[in-house]
Amino acid sequence: MTVTSRNPADPADLVISVPAAGAPGVAAAAARARETQPGWAAAGAAARSAALTRAADAVEAHADELTALIVREVGKPAAEARGEVARTAAIWRYYAQTPYAPTGAVHEPAAGRGLLLTRRRPYGVAGLITPWNFPLAIPVWKAAPALAAGNTVLLKPAPEATACALRLAELAGLPVGVLTVVPGGAEEGEALVRAADVVSFTGSTAVGRAVVHAATERGVPVQAELGGLNSALVLPDADIEQAAAHLAAAIAGYAGQKCTATSRVIAVGAAYGPLREALTKALTALAGPAGLESVCGPLISAAARERLTGAIASARAQGATVLAGADVPERDGWYLEPALLADVPAGHPLRTEEFFGPVAVLLPAADLDEALALANDTRHSLATSVHTRDLDTALAAADRLEAGMIRINAPSSGVDFHLPFGGTGAAIHGDREQGQAALDFYTAGRTVTLLPAEAS
Repeated sequence: MTVTSRNPADPADLVISVPAAGAPGVAAAAARARETQPGWAAAGAAARSAALTRAADAVEAHADELTALIVREVGKPAAEARGEVARTAAIWRYYAQTPYAPTGAVHEPAAGRGLLLTRRRPYGVAGLITPWNFPLAIPVWKAAPALAAGNTVLLKPAPEATACALRLAELAGLPVGVLTVVPGGAEEGEALVRAADVVSFTGSTAVGRAVVHAATERGVPVQAELGGLNSALVLPDADIEQAAAHLAAAIAGYAGQKCTATSRVIAVGAAYGPLREALTKALTALAGPAGLESVCGPLISAAARERLTGAIASARAQGATVLAGADVPERDGWYLEPALLADVPAGHPLRTEEFFGPVAVLLPAADLDEALALANDTRHSLATSVHTRDLDTALAAADRLEAGMIRINAPSSGVDFHLPFGGTGAAIHGDREQGQAALDFYTAGRTVTLLPAEAS
């Protein structure tokens, strides 16, 4: 089998074509990683810190190259691609300091004699399955904490991001067997889950559930990030123009291909009319060639675009109104004008499913209680934004929203890499990612009891 990746802005442009690892190749890579792991862990904090720092230096030194590769392979607009490269280097640097952090504590024995110690130790081989939408940042925010803690890593990227993953690993320059990319698809993913000692997955809900089931059957720790159906609540006292700008960015940015993108806009009371007008204007401005190039970008595949256009057509047939966008422009690439729909009937997939594209529905709510009920009426909530000038309202909403991440007067599509990342309900399985939470996930706790030897 061959893994291929094409430029979504120019499908005739073949970015890379490489042999898939195959299940035997994954098993062999896992064996090498397991053989290498004790030496990597025993090298000590200074060695692991220095290695991750060198990886950060390499990313920064090749920032222009990596930015161009992200733009070409996954269609991310250049400004966002540059931001992802900078974030990738920052993540390497953040985790480069963590090998020096405490890995346990000393406790007072109940009997008053001896020592009680707790320690956290690496599992061994970390198996990572990553998506295409953040082809550098997500692999690194999984790999860096795993490596910092003393694990070795097998990385199975999405086929659409194969070139980015291979170049990332090459630039990292880690010892053979410490960070290995295994290109492929479902076969390689399944083999990785069978071989790893700890598994982290980001991707679709259906595949993620299969990964969780397989890892759980083996008794292997597993975390899975499965996307989200994210809402934005706009209160009447909000700065409507600012809120519309934030929402347009969260809907259309990178063609909505972020798990934190906004797909449901809930306008409370008197905010509905002004927000409808302002957001329609903001998204219409992004539907032109300049907006498609600089903000939106293409969808990742023809199939992804067809799924979206089909859902929009279905909603229109059921009485929905297209307020902005939704047209397929006459140009090369898998582009779709960012769309805003009103009057989408309850129960329609655009209101209940994640479509991973630049499409949002506008919903009215009589008051904050109704808005919160609408926002919480989903099985997978990752990020929600709240737009208001009133601090009490913002804090009350934050307490009552069921999303894993809540952003006040900011787009839903933003992440602080040093803080826990994750959703609620079907959006997540297992531990949070990023920050200290990631280091905890990639290590197992040990309790050590030391008693003095009895005198002879």
